[in-house]
Amino acid sequence: MRAHQIIMKRTTLNRWHLGLLAAAVLTLVSCSTSRSAASAPKTLFNGKDLTGWKAMFDDPSVKPESVWWVQDGILVCKGEPLGALVTTQNYINYKLEVEYRWAPGKKPGNSGIFGRVNGPARGLPRCLETQLHPNSAGDVLGLQGMKVTGDPARVKSIPNHAVAGDITLVGRIVGAERPQGEWNKVEILAQGDRVTVWFNGTKVNEAHGAEIIPGPVGLQSEGGEIHFRNVQITGMD
Repeated sequence: MRAHQIIMKRTTLNRWHLGLLAAAVLTLVSCSTSRSAASAPKTLFNGKDLTGWKAMFDDPSVKPESVWWVQDGILVCKGEPLGALVTTQNYINYKLEVEYRWAPGKKPGNSGIFGRVNGPARGLPRCLETQLHPNSAGDVLGLQGMKVTGDPARVKSIPNHAVAGDITLVGRIVGAERPQGEWNKVEILAQGDRVTVWFNGTKVNEAHGAEIIPGPVGLQSEGGEIHFRNVQITGMD
């Protein structure tokens, strides 16, 4: 009888150990699966030239190199004329990281970071924009009728804008940009219909209801010299 009880106890312990092992394996598989949802980060700006980018201007005669050029590993945008530099590849779900600064000693303009660009430039293209304008940096906008929304207290409609058509603006929660001439780091997570924005490690905006449509990401030219560096994207599909 005693020997039988010992065997039963050992059997129970073995089953318990097998259960723990199975749970551990499932946990590892789950973690691996969640990690594989994000691809490896991809550098979009190589610090040398505009490989992988194309310009968007209303006037096709504008030469991109007269507005955008590389100097000492930095992507410089003159800010005029109005337009954008967009990737040749499309993205839909991603985390985009960009560092920018307004040119030291010069008046800032009204630049932005574009996502899910679709349709030609009509002043500005149809897209989601993360605003870089001082004092509103971190606002999220849907340009040319692009759908996006958020907390009703922070949502504003601007119809028939001269260069951006019908705009939906989701105002930032808090400002976190650095003083004029200093580098800022922007992180934009576009996942399904949700858009989350961080400036310098601080979450400054959350929007939802964004159109889920593939398109390039881009950098805006508007009214003031601005510098970009360390532009990279991580696919989240």
